Amino acid sequence: MKKDFQTAKAGERTNSTGKPVSNRVLLSVSDKEYRAIRPHLEFLSMPHQLSLYEPNDPLEFVYFPNAGMVSLVIETEDGRTVEVGEVGKEGFAGIPAVVGMRKSQVREVVQISGDGFRVRVDALQRVLRSSPQLLQMLTRYAVTHWLQMAQTAACNRLHNIEQRFARWLLITQDRVDSPTFFITHDFLATMLGTDRPTVSLAAGMLQKKRVIKWTRGEVQILSRAKLEKCACECYGAIREDRYGDGPLRQGDAFRPSARADA
Repeated sequence: MKKDFQTAKAGERTNSTGKPVSNRVLLSVSDKEYRAIRPHLEFLSMPHQLSLYEPNDPLEFVYFPNAGMVSLVIETEDGRTVEVGEVGKEGFAGIPAVVGMRKSQVREVVQISGDGFRVRVDALQRVLRSSPQLLQMLTRYAVTHWLQMAQTAACNRLHNIEQRFARWLLITQDRVDSPTFFITHDFLATMLGTDRPTVSLAAGMLQKKRVIKWTRGEVQILSRAKLEKCACECYGAIREDRYGDGPLRQGDAFRPSARADA
């Protein structure tokens, strides 16, 4: 009888230079498939505002964050921008490259600093030919992430700024595993597709309710339960595993089925 696959813990795997792995995808593949991708994992620091991809530029790497958060941003011709998705250590950046595309219309930029690994697209494609479990996980993440982006687009159009701000804070906390992180009013306004005064108004409302504390670019979530009540239903929809396995916390891996672990 085939044994169920056991996910490795953070730090139990390293790349070829000894850098520890915390990315959930890389921790969730079988030992055999991890050995195949391990030589191609290049460690890198991911500072705030580092651009991973620009629209229409060639996709050279796929990124697997260990920590921090990457924002997927759409910019219109008149220069306005809005965030349509987020990636943390639960997933990977560069989804189009996995399905054979060489360009993307989305800018992907590090919003909360961290670190992680990058793999050249050509090398990843070679690994995937003999790694069905990894391919399954990356494809599943791609589809689920697309559904989350669709929900985010609806939220940005239909819900008020306090609800959207609360949703953003919850999603960010899920990815960085901390109630405290650094973000400026200006940058958050860009992410939410609004202006600084509107963000300041929403932050003031949440602070008045003693849900958050925001000083000098540092946001602290004081009450997770209250914050969830302030958010719209989009947060629950974004966090839901659309494959019917129950609620998906962003810190969880996209667990493969036992059948994929050959």
